[in-house]
Amino acid sequence: MTDTVLRLQDVHFRRDGRDILHGVDLTVRAGEHWALLGPNGAGKSTILGFCGALTHPSSGVVEVLGRRVGRVELQALRREIGHVDPRHPVRSPLSVHEAVLTGVTGTVDLPMRWTPTPDEAAQADELVRIVGMGGRRDAVWQTLSQGERGRALIARALVARPRLLLLDEPTTGLDVAAREQLLETVDELAHADPGLASVLVTHHLEELPETTTHAALVAHGGLLAAGRIDEVLTTEAVTTAFEHPIQVARHGRRWSARALRARAA
Repeated sequence: MTDTVLRLQDVHFRRDGRDILHGVDLTVRAGEHWALLGPNGAGKSTILGFCGALTHPSSGVVEVLGRRVGRVELQALRREIGHVDPRHPVRSPLSVHEAVLTGVTGTVDLPMRWTPTPDEAAQADELVRIVGMGGRRDAVWQTLSQGERGRALIARALVARPRLLLLDEPTTGLDVAAREQLLETVDELAHADPGLASVLVTHHLEELPETTTHAALVAHGGLLAAGRIDEVLTTEAVTTAFEHPIQVARHGRRWSARALRARAA
């Protein structure tokens, strides 16, 4: 598939007179699954903000779903992008089914006097089932574990049938079992919808889904490397990005990283 879903060209971003990003070039096509990796403060979240049409660049071109940021109505564009943020602030006693439906309206709570169409309600139920939450459909949000919330948020992000899915550190706060369940869910979605493109932000190679096809290493506000994952995630490149000696390994389709210790003389 060659349809361009996301294009960043020579993007710069400045805040309070300080350069946050400089010269970022990134192209994501339909069916590709990207990971943005790098140390804290490298600029990953800022790049994800461009991907989600949440942030305007100081200069350069950002095109999302064929539309240029700065020349389109952003609220309408954002409704076509699925966004998974584990910090999503649900405070009302919504059921899983209701929380997923807020992805249709693009709100935190269900709007007053709004009723989903039969197709929207059925789509929400189908996604709840796909992410493994069918048995918890009517459970109240506040009773869910962090892992259950993560899977429900993936369903919420997909209910409007987006072409682009953004995952902002989706395994934050999860134990190992919950992390693996969530990553399995992401992998299943990639197989179920071959045209869906995704961008995931993480600090940890162990948190990359098996279906990740591409990676970008972010360091000091720029892209150190970007491309096919097996070409980017090398020991040398990851060591440079994190400014620490790190050994990268691949086991099947999963990745790992460990610090290299200097040998005693």
